[in-house]
Amino acid sequence: LQFTEEKLGQAEKTELDAHFENLLARADCTKNWTEKILRQTEVLLQPNPSARVEEFLYEKLDRKVPSRVTNGELLAQYMTEAANDFGPGTPYGKTLIKVGETQRRLGAAEREFIHSASINFLTPLRNFLEGDWRTIS
Repeated sequence: LQFTEEKLGQAEKTELDAHFENLLARADCTKNWTEKILRQTEVLLQPNPSARVEEFLYEKLDRKVPSRVTNGELLAQYMTEAANDFGPGTPYGKTLIKVGETQRRLGAAEREFIHSASINFLTPLRNFLEGDWRTIS
């Protein structure tokens, strides 16, 4: 009621303490930067906008997001298949198998990083924005 009357000019504006004003400004700044960091991290972890929308929908429906093959894992699969076609005993085939196995491990590490970053970094940021920030404001 006081806020409405202040806006309509029927009551004097409540003067806030300078320290409190500073805290409000810092809280707004924290919220803005947290939102930007959250969005950019999501873009980094999943550059494909369609896949991000799909993951968002699965999250809102409380369903498990289907597992995707990473680009590294797909490249590893192609290299292994090519090595088998060329012959695993040939120098090119041996090289493809070796590099393909390394790509497979890199792809698995990428998948683990994405999963870990989502749980350990993005989830606390979302919790802040959806919980703590609403309490503050």
